[in-house]
Amino acid sequence: MWTGAVYRGPVMDCAHFDAGTCLSCVWLPQPYAEQLAAKERRCLELLGDTMTWLPPMASAESGFRNKAKMVATGTIEEPRLGILDVDIRDCGLHVAAIRDALPVLADFVTRAALTPYDVAERRGELKYVIVTASAGGELMVRFVSRSQEPVTRIRKHLPWLTEKLPNLAVASVNLLPEHKAVLEGDHEIMLTEHQTLEMQVNEHVLHLQAKSFFQTNTQVAAGLYREARAWVEQMKPDSVWDLYCGVGGFALHLAAGGRTVVGVESSKEAIEAARRTAEESGLEGVEFRAGDATAFALASAVPPDLVVVNPPRRGIGQELARWLDRSGVERVVYSSCNPESLARDLADMPGLRPTRGRLFDMFPHTSHAEVLVLLERSG
Repeated sequence: MWTGAVYRGPVMDCAHFDAGTCLSCVWLPQPYAEQLAAKERRCLELLGDTMTWLPPMASAESGFRNKAKMVATGTIEEPRLGILDVDIRDCGLHVAAIRDALPVLADFVTRAALTPYDVAERRGELKYVIVTASAGGELMVRFVSRSQEPVTRIRKHLPWLTEKLPNLAVASVNLLPEHKAVLEGDHEIMLTEHQTLEMQVNEHVLHLQAKSFFQTNTQVAAGLYREARAWVEQMKPDSVWDLYCGVGGFALHLAAGGRTVVGVESSKEAIEAARRTAEESGLEGVEFRAGDATAFALASAVPPDLVVVNPPRRGIGQELARWLDRSGVERVVYSSCNPESLARDLADMPGLRPTRGRLFDMFPHTSHAEVLVLLERSG
């Protein structure tokens, strides 16, 4: 039997942490104000104090996470959804829609006879259950399986699941046959008519497909996009690139005032989703292209007035950073989920001076920090 966190509103009291069975929230014992201060200090150490630092955007302390990536262990009769062999389906980080859904999904594992994958023995089928919730509480549920063996049973019992979870909008099976430490495979089998989860962010409805990346903290992400838009509106550029644009969050928020905006992203699915949102929002002058961000920049004859970059944790890398430095681009808005890689990239752009920064706390109770920095051409 499993016992777990007691969800008590804005402050999280976690029995898993107290028992030492889940220590993911390493800063949980630390008061939230101290967490923010520590993250600010770290950003100052890495990025310097010469720029103007705006007050940090805080998060809710619990009930903020819009995505659950649950390892499936245990047995058909007594499945566990969580980390390794610890059931954390009651984790207080998750939004209410996910917390309410996870016990039902555990029951579904039993009903559909989905054998949890045994890592040591390399047998079984169900590896993960991944749940994403929209701001309105609709759900996308993905069952990551070693093979197609359980797909027929999942389809058979899906009506029961939709009855128990009327807010279930999208369901799929992802195939991950390899025995390796990754979350998903290449092939997705869609089980529902709807194939995208509609995520309302400010005035835009983003369309998240099964493998779409989106920040796990919807409210703070919305604040991040509003802040970037406010900065850009002050500068009034005629042309903008959004590199690593994903489903178009920054590009869509910046497409106004007659400016041209080009979003570039390697995922074709994400580009399709971004184009759909732009069309639905009636936006003109915004274009989305599937391709490598660095290759796109290096192949362009004329740079834009402003570039937004929102790379993965590794940063933009030396090649793109040095191109930006010599390109003549007047301003760069850099959204980073890793201040360490941001510091490395800044060192490769000495001609672009950081003038403004703000911390956005996407991940309370951890050392992770999202930082938005404005760079302006020196001299």
